[in-house]
Amino acid sequence: MRVFIALLGALLLTGCQASDPLSGKNDPKAPWWELSFTQPYYMKVWVEDTAVEDINGQLFKHTGRGSAADGDPGLKKEWARGWSGVGGGGWSVVGADLPKRIYVRWQSVVEPQTYRAWVDIPEEARKIMTTSTNRRCPETPHQTARYMASVYLGLAPSGIVQVWVRDECRHPVKVARAQAEIEPLGPHLGKSNGHYYPLSENSKRYIEKYGIPYGSW
Repeated sequence: MRVFIALLGALLLTGCQASDPLSGKNDPKAPWWELSFTQPYYMKVWVEDTAVEDINGQLFKHTGRGSAADGDPGLKKEWARGWSGVGGGGWSVVGADLPKRIYVRWQSVVEPQTYRAWVDIPEEARKIMTTSTNRRCPETPHQTARYMASVYLGLAPSGIVQVWVRDECRHPVKVARAQAEIEPLGPHLGKSNGHYYPLSENSKRYIEKYGIPYGSW
């Protein structure tokens, strides 16, 4: 009888999985999530440092730095107003559970100014991150679920921080916005004699023509 019950349970479980073609629980996935940076077109930033506090209260320092995802669509029209896209490679936050809040310190090279902020990540974002790696997209049920959940920090002049995550269909979902404060020590915490990351020639030409669209982010 016990063997029969065990076999029946296994059959029921298999049937439930077969009846849910969007389940991605058995699809390959990374054990960690990814932190990425993005910026409005031509509004160059340089991320000096980040840190993550996860939902267990653990603090992970130096979780990512460097340049942000950008594009060069040309000078025929104004591209930097608002957010045209969310993407770019990132850093795996190894050892961390889902994020509770994220710290970022960065240079807004086009101003130039240095900002810092702690950004709270809402429960909604964590739910989407979990779903994205455990459910397949209804539009493409034959494709496996996302391999890695991700958080995108959008960094803009005047210290604006926008936060997106991607859902199971890989669409960006805005989940938070924050206003950073000015870092009083300046770039590189005062260790560079006030020198900022260099501004590209393309950014210079764009700003000369269109300026910085404050208030559009």
